[in-house]
Amino acid sequence: MATPFDEPSTLPYALPPFGDVRLEHFQPAFDAGMAEQRAEVEAIATDPHPPTIENTLVALERSGQLLARVSHVFFTLSSADSTPELHDLEAEVSPLLAAHRDAITLDSRLYARVQEVLDGAEAAGLTGEALRLVQRTHAEMTLAGAGLDEVGKERLTAINQELSTLTTTFERNLLEDTNDSAVHVTDEQELDGLDDGAKSAAAGAAADRGLDGWLITLPLYTGHPWLASLADRGLRERIMRASLARGRRGNAHDNREVLLRIVRLRAERAELLGFPNHAAVVTADETAGTPEAVDGLLSSLVDAAARNADDERAVRSKTVGFEIESWDWSYATEILRGEQFAADSSALRPYFEADRVLHDGVFHAAGALYGLSFAERPDLRGYNDEVRVFEVTGDGGEPVGLYLLDLYTRDGKRGGAWMNPVVEQSELLGTLPVVVNNLNVAKPAAGSPTLLIQDEVETLFHEFGHALHGLLARTTYPRFSGTNVERDFVEFPSQVNEMWVSWPSVLANYAKHHETGAPLPPELVLGLSESEGFNEGFGTTEYLAAALLDQAWHRLSAAEAAAVTDVEAFERQALADAGIAVAAVPPRYSSTYFAHTFSGGYDAGYYGYIWSEVLDADTVEWFRDNGGLDREAGRRFAERLLGVGGAKDPLEAYRDFRGRDAEVGPLLRRRGLE
Repeated sequence: MATPFDEPSTLPYALPPFGDVRLEHFQPAFDAGMAEQRAEVEAIATDPHPPTIENTLVALERSGQLLARVSHVFFTLSSADSTPELHDLEAEVSPLLAAHRDAITLDSRLYARVQEVLDGAEAAGLTGEALRLVQRTHAEMTLAGAGLDEVGKERLTAINQELSTLTTTFERNLLEDTNDSAVHVTDEQELDGLDDGAKSAAAGAAADRGLDGWLITLPLYTGHPWLASLADRGLRERIMRASLARGRRGNAHDNREVLLRIVRLRAERAELLGFPNHAAVVTADETAGTPEAVDGLLSSLVDAAARNADDERAVRSKTVGFEIESWDWSYATEILRGEQFAADSSALRPYFEADRVLHDGVFHAAGALYGLSFAERPDLRGYNDEVRVFEVTGDGGEPVGLYLLDLYTRDGKRGGAWMNPVVEQSELLGTLPVVVNNLNVAKPAAGSPTLLIQDEVETLFHEFGHALHGLLARTTYPRFSGTNVERDFVEFPSQVNEMWVSWPSVLANYAKHHETGAPLPPELVLGLSESEGFNEGFGTTEYLAAALLDQAWHRLSAAEAAAVTDVEAFERQALADAGIAVAAVPPRYSSTYFAHTFSGGYDAGYYGYIWSEVLDADTVEWFRDNGGLDREAGRRFAERLLGVGGAKDPLEAYRDFRGRDAEVGPLLRRRGLE
């Protein structure tokens, strides 16, 4: 069957022709793409000429372009606009793709050629990105198991195939159970505290499912943003309990046995590769280097974070007049915020209209820093009618790429927020980037404005930081483009971009009342700036609890993993052992809905957010000392960090940008942990 993936797209920037893609196109395209790359790799492995970077490493970079085209589209859809049929196909295709990847990375002939190029790199005069290509390819193949004997490779391949099926199952279970756990409300009095926009979104969600009343759909993380506003304590408890119960309700979508099997297989694979546990495998290929280095950072923050959270709970309990539980925390915090700063969520939300935040905030900051301009292209189609497409150009009008924004939640979209590439920048392949940002903002009824809460504004700036990493990439090889960096470095640029949310000139440009156009009142601006660091005991504790839980699961040996049979008991003990079991502050993600670690590629790597934040906080101080929203400062950051992607060691790139290694002091000050 001919498919839209057979040839490169002729649309601007090679945007996939989403309107032409049908479900039946994927399987033949995957089959053809894998067959094509197998033939390309076979030609490389059997090349009679001595191995060189061109006939081995560069040839590998050129291979698999058909497979890349179909994969980028398929996994964009499976995460953001899925259907039961697409999920079924993903379950079929995932183990085939895992086996295909293993056939390449475990090919002893290919590994020998890469080794020979590496051994002769100095004599061949390889430097810069070319040398990095050889080194990274060799390291990745080694950690993937290319040095194992045939028996070991056979077992490794079987493990990888089963893991690909299990992680797909975990994600599908989570999506289905999250949809099924939405909280149905039939008495409007229970919604007291919600503004008209939130009620409109809840009514629309109910109508979409043929229900009367209102439906409160759940975000990926523990809790819900509306817990800050809802006055009805009973409804707050229902929402929190529904959130915490996902994936462990004993129904068809229960994730407990799935995650236990994932943990056991990862532990077995680690020992097969010669490591004591999965965390040791992961960190060996990250900037952290070892699990002990991760421990050094996380454990140094635990005592102060837990102490701050306990203090915050006491203050909040006094504020509302009763001992608060997890479902009360956000509500009590908003009352306290209003008393201390006059900057509660309900007061801020009318000033955060989504389109204005996007154009006059996110795009405005990117223009001032990097010289980028954004023009919406209604003639170009995304994968869903809600997806907006923007053409991005540079200082002199030169083409940069395309930016796609998918803002709203829907049943076919997984929870959370993320960026993914559809086309990766590469000078070798002559491609410019096409990147997607996905959020899960509740969609209001037709004709009503989309008003964001502060957390959603921060999320949009954060995810756009990832988009910038992709858009500003200037690398030769696709392997290094944009966010193709070590996992514990990938969050750094996105966290830096959050600083512009409250930067005075940016805030003044986008924070205007959606009806009157009036600027954010001075007392609210002052409240925002004064409240920096407010509630950080909670924020740091819930994050550390999730990061340490991720580490606990992945520090298990194969024998220890096999002995764990009770997910809830393991969680309780792991948090108690880490000293982070704080009453009323559950982990940001509990195991059965911890998509980052059990299906999202952050396994044993969730620590990377705060690891990257050390660099982020240090960089924010640099921007403040160097003109802030300044074109020259932006040029330096783009050229020395964002643009190089993975083409240089991340910490070396950071030193090149900053002039020294990062210091932890700015992070401790930001989070109130000094």
